[in-house]
Amino acid sequence: MSKHSERARAGESRASLYDEITEKIIAELEAGRVPWVQPWGTAAAKAPLAMPKNASTSRQYSGVNVLILWGAVIEHGFVGQSWLTFRQALSLGGHVRKGERGTTVVYADRFIPDDEKLRAAETGEDAQAIPFLKRFTVFNTDQCGALPAEIATAAPPPPPGMIEPQVEALIKATGIDFRIGGNSAFYRPSQDYIQVPPPAAYPEPINWHRTALHELGHASGHHSRLKRDLSGSFGSKKYAFEELIAELCAAFSCASLGIVPTVRHADYIGSWLDCLREDNRAIVRAASQASKAADYILGFLPDEDAPSKTSISAIDGRAA
Repeated sequence: MSKHSERARAGESRASLYDEITEKIIAELEAGRVPWVQPWGTAAAKAPLAMPKNASTSRQYSGVNVLILWGAVIEHGFVGQSWLTFRQALSLGGHVRKGERGTTVVYADRFIPDDEKLRAAETGEDAQAIPFLKRFTVFNTDQCGALPAEIATAAPPPPPGMIEPQVEALIKATGIDFRIGGNSAFYRPSQDYIQVPPPAAYPEPINWHRTALHELGHASGHHSRLKRDLSGSFGSKKYAFEELIAELCAAFSCASLGIVPTVRHADYIGSWLDCLREDNRAIVRAASQASKAADYILGFLPDEDAPSKTSISAIDGRAA
């Protein structure tokens, strides 16, 4: 098979995988479910509130893999958020139970083909890397047997009373101009400040924390921080995409801090659907950017309070 044919097939496989991921998220949204919020509703009584992690390495998954694994926890009613590959389960002295079906997550990276390296050397131009996306299968620890007790047992929830002080300390530590007041929540990039109504304005004050982290997610994109494109006007595709990033950032941050909000942003679902239908890579890119934003924000917590970073990326090549 020619190298051109191999590249074409790789491109088709990549597109197919993006389609599979995007179609699953669209199906959830069309059914009125928000995959990154749902785990704190019906699944909260089963699985502990947490970011999914690899049980062998203790590294957290990030990007779109978080959404995929949260969805699997909801669908199958797993009681834990820890995952293993087939070989990792064996290496720990355990096994995947017969008949169990794994969950597909994704690994992405870039590589430079030999002929491209040669072309670059001959022309003096920079070599162009080609992105690739591959799938691999993981199993929830609930699907495994004979695992060591410390692997099979879910981590305890955060101590009561620590959530709100953490968020307050986090806001101060970021140094971002954060104003409490008014009757609307927003981030104003031109002046680099956040405004959020007081917690008492919320029927359920716990939801104030989700809003605060959502707006901090927007602020993380400022040109002095993560340098995202914040130029989208209300109703535009750029605006919808940035809202998706901020929403996912808030979801990831809440899960990392052990905050359990009840708010549902159903009013955004229509714009998200339009965004995903037009670009089958949008959810992957948004989730990746959201992980970077959450890591940036949570990085301001004192070391003793900080959760581990979402270091297994669905887009930058670090996998289980």
